[in-house]
Amino acid sequence: MLGNGVVGILSESTNKWERRVPLTPSHCAKLLHGGRGKTGVARIIVQPSTKRIHHDSLYEDVGCEISEDLSDCGLILGIKQPKLDMILPDRAYAFFSHTHKAQRENMPLLDKILAEKASLFDYELIVGDHGKRLLAFGKFAGRAGMVDFLHGLGQRYLSLGYSTPFLSLGASYMYSSLAAAKAAVISVGEEIATMGLPSGICPLVFVFTGSGNVSHGAQEIFKLLPHTPMDPCRLPEIFGKAKDPARPAKRVFQVYGCVVTSKDMVEPEEPSKFFDKADYYAHPEHYIPVFHEKIAPYASVIVNCMYWEKRFPQLLTTKQLQDLMSKDCPLVGVCDITCDIGGSLEIVNQTTSIDSPFFRYDPFQDSYHYDLDGEGVICSAVDILPTEFAKEASQHFGDILSQFIGSLISIPNIEELPLHLKRACIAHRGALTPLYEYIRRMQNSDVEDPSRNLEKVYPDKKKYTTLVSLSGHLFDQFLINEALDIIEAAGGSFHLVKCQVGQSTDAMSYSELEVGADDKEVLDRIIDSLTSIANPSVEDGFADITKNKISLKVGKFYENEVEKGYDMKKKNVILILGAGHVCRPAAEFLTSIGSFPSQQVLNSCLEAAFEEQNSIEVVVASLYLKDAEEIIQGIPSATAIQLDVMNHENLHFHISQLKKHLVTASYVDDSMSKLDEAAKVAGITILGEMGLDPGIDHMMAMKMINEAHKRNGKIRSFTSYCGGLPSPAAANNPLAYKFSWSPAGAIRAGRNPATYRYHGEIVRVNGDHLYDSASRIRLADLPAFALECLPNRNSLLYGELYGIENEASTVFRGTLRYEGFSGVMGALAKIGFFNTEALSTLNNGEKPTYRKALLQLLRLNDNNLDGLAMNEKEITERITTLGICQGEIAVRTAKTIMFLGFHESTEIPASCQSAFDITCLLMEKALVYSGTEQDMVLLHHEIEVDFRDGQPTENHRATLLEFGRTKDGNTTTAMALTVGIPAAVGALLLLANKIQVNGVIRPIMSEVYMPALQILEAYGFKLLEKIE
Repeated sequence: MLGNGVVGILSESTNKWERRVPLTPSHCAKLLHGGRGKTGVARIIVQPSTKRIHHDSLYEDVGCEISEDLSDCGLILGIKQPKLDMILPDRAYAFFSHTHKAQRENMPLLDKILAEKASLFDYELIVGDHGKRLLAFGKFAGRAGMVDFLHGLGQRYLSLGYSTPFLSLGASYMYSSLAAAKAAVISVGEEIATMGLPSGICPLVFVFTGSGNVSHGAQEIFKLLPHTPMDPCRLPEIFGKAKDPARPAKRVFQVYGCVVTSKDMVEPEEPSKFFDKADYYAHPEHYIPVFHEKIAPYASVIVNCMYWEKRFPQLLTTKQLQDLMSKDCPLVGVCDITCDIGGSLEIVNQTTSIDSPFFRYDPFQDSYHYDLDGEGVICSAVDILPTEFAKEASQHFGDILSQFIGSLISIPNIEELPLHLKRACIAHRGALTPLYEYIRRMQNSDVEDPSRNLEKVYPDKKKYTTLVSLSGHLFDQFLINEALDIIEAAGGSFHLVKCQVGQSTDAMSYSELEVGADDKEVLDRIIDSLTSIANPSVEDGFADITKNKISLKVGKFYENEVEKGYDMKKKNVILILGAGHVCRPAAEFLTSIGSFPSQQVLNSCLEAAFEEQNSIEVVVASLYLKDAEEIIQGIPSATAIQLDVMNHENLHFHISQLKKHLVTASYVDDSMSKLDEAAKVAGITILGEMGLDPGIDHMMAMKMINEAHKRNGKIRSFTSYCGGLPSPAAANNPLAYKFSWSPAGAIRAGRNPATYRYHGEIVRVNGDHLYDSASRIRLADLPAFALECLPNRNSLLYGELYGIENEASTVFRGTLRYEGFSGVMGALAKIGFFNTEALSTLNNGEKPTYRKALLQLLRLNDNNLDGLAMNEKEITERITTLGICQGEIAVRTAKTIMFLGFHESTEIPASCQSAFDITCLLMEKALVYSGTEQDMVLLHHEIEVDFRDGQPTENHRATLLEFGRTKDGNTTTAMALTVGIPAAVGALLLLANKIQVNGVIRPIMSEVYMPALQILEAYGFKLLEKIE
């Protein structure tokens, strides 16, 4: 039937609202009356439909036939996937099939196509020479979604007590055309411009995620309103101005729009790294989310238009939203145009419909409602938005599709088709075309299906294996086929570990393959060949190297033993989730229990013998197998597995029962506390805050306090100091500090307010004055350290936690730094180095340099100083003249500025938009540990104890001092040791049944802290105690 010149148009059956058509009557008229010699079309048969945007009679008027029977058609067109019984033998079909992504839910349709020996063209795969999809509805989804949300926004504000112009706007489908809907939005905008919006809902900030067609369509509607575009870094500024009581406004006559992309949503986990889009797509686990801190607190509406995969950090979790709303965040609603259920926005757990487009999430009750009244945030997640503008969407779509009909209908041999259509053919006459053979190959190797056990997945496990990570345009450029061909042609095997397909031609795809061979040399050749396609050259025949390049990362090589795996029946098994720095010390400690240096101490603490070497099996699980493999390298009795903990079925596959104890170094927050009752019912223990701070600090404090109470003592004063610092030898810069985490996070922490009790008085420190509140401190037992401390958040909570809130007149917790740190950081803050607003030097049309930025911050005119080198003396004098600081602090501040490189005439990267960005960038480069430099952890408690029987007041001191350890040229940081080892000790205590309390607990009870502290000392931690 292929090539017979007869076209069929399906009636859409998937959704009552689907009214779009692949070809309008006007398109059909041109095809029918243009002459078969020109268009290739002899007849068009249209299945009848009473809800299609164009009536059947309009198709009849231009010469189409109306009939349910499409058996005469060689080419059958639709929009959405048809029902399986609508697939006829030996026909060609064109619609959005989504089968090229090899997703299990779409495979029955592909199986039916192949079984009927039919052919399948997918609109999504028709790509032009520019690399962009030619057939898409993205902009219409954005337009309709934005109109619908503005319609609901008016109703929501009314329920909150505000009348707004949005109330007069209807839903998209209520307008006869897109032009009519836009006219209505313009009318709303005119009313805003003349009458204004209530100040109580302003500034009204719309945050758009993503920069593709969906986002452009939504912004197109938004820009019909009187608006001001905002750079993400300026959100705090505009929010601050609007809330300034000195500048009251009764009405506001504009809205604000802010477009954010991935660089605004995450930051590299490693402080020495910079955001790199390609690296983020390949290794999102190396980045931490910041959207909830930097963007969401200022958003009134989040318009979600971005593509998201589970391997990326979520844009906003439920817990983050709950925290934001408890702090009076202005967020009113979420417009999730992507309709990504359970995706980047965790609260969006359901789709909505065109006729019922909203639900309401109440973060205070953690509940969902289907009205627009009451507490919380309204959400829309309609999955068929373009059909609301069915007429314009169909016209746009048909304008392009009609150009391809002649080729599709008249050429039975796909080899004769134009290249863009040939590449869009997934199946031809019942067989996958060569470009899409990977679908079956990847299906057969898919280990993500938890219903398939490992023996079935790996029946031909090879002796030598390695993990290969491929990222790039694997599927739209079909480079995945070349990679798989190389593996199989060499006699190797592959198993799919992870696969994420980019949803547009701009988005890269990512796959992890376990590649194996029985001969080490064969595996080496496979890797060499894969490397060659990852690094193409013009000589190899690639005209566009960038487009055709694969990013290749190869893991460690492993020699597999027969039936290798971890035996849960023979050994105690501890599962470590994650592959961060703290995991390796924990894994090493646990697997060495059988040969522990102080075995007798260990056994006496645990009252259980772990004498057999390797009596504990450690399984390190990470989303990416290679990261877990790096953690366990060289550790006996340790196994690495790939595990996505968000995939519950996959998690259950590796954990035989759900009732398992949990140990974590994380804070016991509200969400964890809510698990207390459920944990008690299940008979399990969730031991939280089992790290350093919190963790060891709890245990040392409670040991001192309880010992004093046993002697009938009363705690008069409790002071605690803790800091992660460079060792004295590594404190080799003017700031005497180095970052083991993000400078941005550290600088923000320097603005946190603090509260403590001092001699019975509550002292509150404003975050803007935190550095000024630092005080000099000397520890009697460590007199060589010149230190200072800053108040650390809310100390009063610890008085309650330790049970001394009614007896201690002083409760203080501080962060330790080397002396002078706070003076320099405070001076930098006053000068403006931490300001987040845009720096004019960066946007004046000239190439900005660090030196020019420095001159602006120091309020110096660049005109007469351009050729003059800035030196330490000049900077010191200028700081003094500005009244920032004087003396030694001014000198150290100038030295720090020079050390960071602000005096250099190097061009500033375009990614920097503010002084804050520049400072963080330079700190990431200059203030990092290098080589085998050691960090240091110092924790010090002091309590003053009064006695009723006339005994003198006692001063009790407890100190932990730990340095990073270097072995075989590899350095483990003190921070990783003091966080990872306590967590491992907690696991041992649970394994030995030493902790009998169930529920959510902290290590503040003697059955935890007594044996834990003894084991930590036996391990080698230096815990010093003194009483005077």
